[in-house]
Amino acid sequence: MFKNHPKGLLPAALANMGERFGYYIMNAVLLLFLVSKFGLSDATAGIIYSVFYFGIYVLSLVGGIIADKTQDYNKTIQWGLIIMAVGYVALAIPVFSEVDMSAEWWSILVFTCVALLMIAFGNGLFKGNLQAIVGKMYDELEADAAKVSPEALAEAKDKRDSGFQIFYVFINIGGLVAPFIAPLLRQWWLTKHHLLYNSDMASLCHQYLADGQLTQKFSETMQKVITDGYPFADNLTAFCHDYITVFNQGIHYSFIASVVAMLISLVIFFATKRLFPQPAKKEAAKVVDYTPEERQAMALEIKQRMYALFAVLGIAIFFWFSFHQNGQSLSVFARDFVITDSIAPEIWQALNPLFVILLTPVIMWLFGALASRGKVISTPRKIAIGMAVAGCAYLFLMIYSAAAGYPSGTEFRALDDADMAAAGLAKAGPWVLVVTYFFLTVAELFISPLGLSFVSKVAPRHLVGLCQGLWLGATALGNLMIWLGPVMYNAWAIQYCWAVFFGVCLISMTVMLAMVKWLEKVAY
Repeated sequence: MFKNHPKGLLPAALANMGERFGYYIMNAVLLLFLVSKFGLSDATAGIIYSVFYFGIYVLSLVGGIIADKTQDYNKTIQWGLIIMAVGYVALAIPVFSEVDMSAEWWSILVFTCVALLMIAFGNGLFKGNLQAIVGKMYDELEADAAKVSPEALAEAKDKRDSGFQIFYVFINIGGLVAPFIAPLLRQWWLTKHHLLYNSDMASLCHQYLADGQLTQKFSETMQKVITDGYPFADNLTAFCHDYITVFNQGIHYSFIASVVAMLISLVIFFATKRLFPQPAKKEAAKVVDYTPEERQAMALEIKQRMYALFAVLGIAIFFWFSFHQNGQSLSVFARDFVITDSIAPEIWQALNPLFVILLTPVIMWLFGALASRGKVISTPRKIAIGMAVAGCAYLFLMIYSAAAGYPSGTEFRALDDADMAAAGLAKAGPWVLVVTYFFLTVAELFISPLGLSFVSKVAPRHLVGLCQGLWLGATALGNLMIWLGPVMYNAWAIQYCWAVFFGVCLISMTVMLAMVKWLEKVAY
């Protein structure tokens, strides 16, 4: 797999895998954690989630500027890992308030948001700059190959896309294991306190504490989660406080694994940093006197490259707006509409990295086979295909939800078993999530690693950190809008929520296809 690739690719991928493992532990549970711990609505928790996700990626732009300015990419990355570790330590502290919306409750919520901000800033220092270093590895590989022969140069250029796909696989190895950590710890902690997991119980407890009304659904669900030896079965208020606390303590403790993952990534990076190039350092040492005509031609080329970059960034915004619903509307869909008695809703997010690992070799083989027959698919065209595949995921959900007659999420959660039977409604089987994540993952493999590769191709050599930060900044803008998913999901019959995402993907694909020839001209 690593044959003829730069020596630094494997350690860079391993360092990134450890960081992503820690990150995806938190990401898999964040929205549902905010709802269950603080009693927030899906929409309010979704806004916090969106702002956090926006911060992660927009601060990568800041991290790129810092690294380009200081020319010390290694130290910038190391500080990013340290700051993230401190943020995860803060999240691991299990603090609770007995009274919702009290001053203590607000202070705990603010403390949680500050911890998330630290994680976002550390990620901003780390993520884009490591990607910039990987891009520089392939710049040097191509430069060395150019000294050998045109054939060697062509072979080296073909390695860039596959190199970023390999890098992306390692990201998802960490992401595959991570979603299991928090749910398993939570289940162990609940069992230890004579309780069982139920996705509805925490919100029902918050509702009872707020209005004191005992509903049929609360009584039925409470009986499902209590086991022999539980001490507060006859005191509903004490039960509610206890269930919320125990339910979320296990999640808090899972963040300790995130801290360990950050430290492992730091050790790997520090031990192997001698293998990593420093982007733009060599160019900064050169002093070349260009003619006015040469300067004008260089300026025009840089301008064209930046125009091409921003065109692709515009498409990326709408892809991430649609794709990152895995932590928003798709998470609450798994919680509300899918049978998850034996598997917690958060764990279904592991389908995405699992498919990345399984499908990446297949897609790499496909691209290689086409290239060997002279039918090379350009990176811009691959991105357009990816948007079409992402649209298929939401088209499938739209058709399925309409056929099942599903109402909005708010209406569906209010139904007990008898109401659902009377309305002819039933929860979906887990296969629905499998199909959805399959399509989204194929789309991701056509867009995300190849988008990184495209950025590394068109970025001016002295702005690689900034341009990788711009890619992540576009991701940030897409993430800033993802809170709209739960809002639409809870306001409309959910088929219309999926229809919006399908329309976004379809329009983005059309625009990208219209720009393909121009982008190919600039990048190749």
